[in-house]
Amino acid sequence: MENDRTASEPVGTGFAGLGLGPAALQAVASLGYETPTVVQERAIPILLQGRDLIAQAPTGTGKTAAYGLPIVDQLAERDRRPQALVVVPTRELAIQVADALGQLGRHRRLVALPVYGGQPYDPQLRALARGVQVVVGTPGRLLDHLARGTLVLDQVRTAILDEADEMLNMGFVEDIEKLLGALPAERQTALFSATIPQRIRRLAEQYLRDARHVSVEAGSAVAPMVRQVYYEVPWTAKPDALARILECERPESAIVFVRTRREADVVAEHVSGLGYSAQAIHGDISQAHRERVLGSFRAGHTRLLVGTDVAGRGLDIPAVSHVINYDLPPDAEIYVHRIGRTGRAGSAGEAITLVTPRERGLLAMLERGVHRRLERRWLPTDAELASRRLAAFRGELLGVLEAGGLEPFAALVDELSASHDVTQLAAAAFRMAAERRSAPSVSERETPAPPVPEPVSDLRASEPDPIRRAHEPVPARPRHGTGARPPRRSRNEATARLFLRVGRHHGVRPADLVGAIANEAGIPSHSIGEITLFDKFSFVDVPEMSASHVEAALNNTSIRGHAPRATLARPQVHAGRSSRT
Repeated sequence: MENDRTASEPVGTGFAGLGLGPAALQAVASLGYETPTVVQERAIPILLQGRDLIAQAPTGTGKTAAYGLPIVDQLAERDRRPQALVVVPTRELAIQVADALGQLGRHRRLVALPVYGGQPYDPQLRALARGVQVVVGTPGRLLDHLARGTLVLDQVRTAILDEADEMLNMGFVEDIEKLLGALPAERQTALFSATIPQRIRRLAEQYLRDARHVSVEAGSAVAPMVRQVYYEVPWTAKPDALARILECERPESAIVFVRTRREADVVAEHVSGLGYSAQAIHGDISQAHRERVLGSFRAGHTRLLVGTDVAGRGLDIPAVSHVINYDLPPDAEIYVHRIGRTGRAGSAGEAITLVTPRERGLLAMLERGVHRRLERRWLPTDAELASRRLAAFRGELLGVLEAGGLEPFAALVDELSASHDVTQLAAAAFRMAAERRSAPSVSERETPAPPVPEPVSDLRASEPDPIRRAHEPVPARPRHGTGARPPRRSRNEATARLFLRVGRHHGVRPADLVGAIANEAGIPSHSIGEITLFDKFSFVDVPEMSASHVEAALNNTSIRGHAPRATLARPQVHAGRSSRT
């Protein structure tokens, strides 16, 4: 076997310099991959040359794209017979790899089918009958299909053995030999393995021809510039933990990864309630809404994106300062893709992961996969947060002092110093400024909302009359169980209330309203006041001077696919008196 370059040699000119065709490069760009990993840079040119390959690389180094992109590049689009076979040790990996290959081959309409045991045969048989170009499967189920005659491999030009050492440990070597023996003699074979034990080496010598060898050291699996830490917290304490982390870290921009679309909405709603400009991004939003969200994030109007792994693929955004794993990723490769959003181009980055006590085993597996121990940290206490807020305020104060332009305020100091101590005046001014600029403290966030009053007795409809309620005091309402309070605004800031003809029955959440107003009207989220959702309508408090602008902006867009038909809520007279404003 011939040795390839060592992992210490300099990298090339990105994916464009590896010899990939336009469709593969388009897939790379749409998925947001900017720089190839070490194993991708070394393996792709060899596979494009049609040579056999042995790649020793740990999990999390981008192996799937290393062999997937050459498969996409060499695909015969009109041929719906299996052209490539990928053998993996587990059903979970089969599903994951098939999905990844489908994403990589989206611009060539690649059809990849996961085939594994424990699933009924009928769906697999129907898919094979329709025609697939790449089959990804576990050894046992692949041999079953071969024996039934439902899987024909005579047109396979590429065979990949992924995680070969794991298949050896599971006793699959004889099955692999049977599969390789059933393939055409003229084919390309690549073997990817974290380790190369003697049995795997003998297998390679028997079935691979003049194979090139590349090796990626475990230490190169994860960018060293990214600080990787985790906090162990109970599942129910995650919202408060995220609040403390955001206040402690104060990220310039961040992506918060969650498991599900619903969680994306709930978490985005929660952090919006804390006073941060946050938007959810997932498959339920339209492409136009997605582009608005990303445009707002690129422009710096939105600081936090909350999304799933699927939604996070292909985001055309700059590197972020922080990646927060609100939910632990299922495997090391997804973890590496997530944290790859920070610490790019040699800059420092922060990767923070929340782990529940029941996930300690999964964390250990992840650490083994990336060959790195994550640093355990403890959540900051209330006293530590108060100290950090004071330090941040001090820094901003010194910045204002250096900027100058303080003459009008200096005159006020001269006037007041005649009757008050200058130190006390400064302390009072600092306190007033700090209270107005700070987000609610953790203890305030945990304060339970007061109970919602019973409806007025003469209201017989299932919902309160929107006009009657428009100018009555709005009860504090928890936002879908998060307990988050609305962002703090100045007590003296005049507000106006808008009436929107969208509500819970339309799938609308407070985060959707905040996002629509912030993105369409350009109003910062911290200026948006109380939001009250009913089944078929909602109320939003906005700055009075911007109310007409917000109303017009909302009426030029849609929220969850529905026109809000926003109007300014008008006071009405009831029982001889006007309702309170």
